[in-house]
Amino acid sequence: MERLDKILASQGVGTRSEVRKMIWSGKVTVDGAVCLAADQKLEPSEHGIAVCGNLICYKKHLYIMMNKPDGVVSASNDSHVRTVIDILPSDLRRKGLFPVGRLDKDTTGLLIITDDGAFAHSVMSPGKKVFKTYRVSLDGALSESGIGLLCGGVMIDGNEKCLPAQVAVLDEGNFIYQIKICEGKYHQVKRMAQAVGRRVLSLERTAVGGLALDGTLERGGARELTECEKLLLTSDS
Repeated sequence: MERLDKILASQGVGTRSEVRKMIWSGKVTVDGAVCLAADQKLEPSEHGIAVCGNLICYKKHLYIMMNKPDGVVSASNDSHVRTVIDILPSDLRRKGLFPVGRLDKDTTGLLIITDDGAFAHSVMSPGKKVFKTYRVSLDGALSESGIGLLCGGVMIDGNEKCLPAQVAVLDEGNFIYQIKICEGKYHQVKRMAQAVGRRVLSLERTAVGGLALDGTLERGGARELTECEKLLLTSDS
């Protein structure tokens, strides 16, 4: 059971103070009857709650796929630069959303956004062994020994060992590789490349677990995940 004003605020209808004003002005109905009590407690999934005649489709949590563009940071808020939350379409914005893991400011591709902490942990915890797949453009070819080091668990910065990665050649002539890792160390792919004598020119995350980035989603676009897609996130990639 939750307060009516808290329920509406959680669904992105407005702030708690804005929602209370709506309730007090008679704009909110519960099961067809006007409700003027902001503190009325009810089970949202068992009642029809409407604002100005529009029924609220209650969702306890949101699960969003974004095709992250270059130039925005993977954070819930930042006073200096735009974040991935800032560029969400208005119908997907609500309090408590955060990115599941981080992509560097100049890294693009698949980013999951949610307000479900337990779900985020199940995707990003290294112990869960969920692989993240990247399309990596390098400044030159990886040597056989370099690939061997990455696949065996390369040492970065001389003192930090990575878990074994999976490496495949996508475009040998243009030095483009696919690299899969199941960790999320700071600048990890860039530091791994540096450890084997290469520099990352561009980096795109193309999949998490068994879920690939939706090819129809334009850069900067976002949409809700389906239930099947949520399951794919923690499946083998």
